[in-house]
Amino acid sequence: MPVALNSVEYGAGRPVVILHGLFDSARNWHSIAVRLSERYRVCVLDLRNHGASGWADVMDYEELAADVANFMGSHDVGNASVIGHGMGGKTAMVLALMKPERVSALAVLDIAPVTYSHDHFALVEALRELPLAKIRSRREADQALGENVPEMGVRQFLLQNLVVREGRFSWRINLDALFAGMEDLTGFPVSLSECCYDGDSLFLYGGKSDYVQAEHHGIIRKLFPDARLECVDSAGHRLHAEQPEAVTSRLMRFLGKP
Repeated sequence: MPVALNSVEYGAGRPVVILHGLFDSARNWHSIAVRLSERYRVCVLDLRNHGASGWADVMDYEELAADVANFMGSHDVGNASVIGHGMGGKTAMVLALMKPERVSALAVLDIAPVTYSHDHFALVEALRELPLAKIRSRREADQALGENVPEMGVRQFLLQNLVVREGRFSWRINLDALFAGMEDLTGFPVSLSECCYDGDSLFLYGGKSDYVQAEHHGIIRKLFPDARLECVDSAGHRLHAEQPEAVTSRLMRFLGKP
């Protein structure tokens, strides 16, 4: 059953749909969306179990892609250029392979159509273990999370999902669904291994990230034969946040192709 997705829209023109990564949300794409909206109608979506979108028990890429297709159908988006990062990148790839008529062009950021060992179970468990009923401030939450997540940048990113409702802290991400679906999220649907999307494709990856390796290039080109792979130097996995100007300029150039 498709989940209704929250969206933030900018600009007018040919549609562009942006899909965020795991633990992320639409709001973190604001600056890039504003730039793209100078030429395009940009729809930045919260995927299921994230942001302001609905929750559901199932968390696999076929369902995530179906949510996006449902959004497009109900918001007068016949087809669009689809940009996705991480989990959103895999969702975009699955949408292109399952419903190529919906995707006029595909841009994938720092992810490949493969199974990863980055399982993130420990991060989900760390968030689930926070005693939210006892926490009175974000500083307390950060200190408590620091016992299991020592990297300050990672903590700050994760704690963006901590919100106050009726005077109490709660998560706006469905931690139970993410934990239960983690094997699906780190994998890629085997059923699509013989499919092909022959539209324009751009795969951007961070020079300091290990998510797109040389051995992945052949797999990418098998499923996406027109794929162009480009490295963004000095960027890690969240390259759009670390090098927004470089990523935006490459996206603008790609989207502007005749």
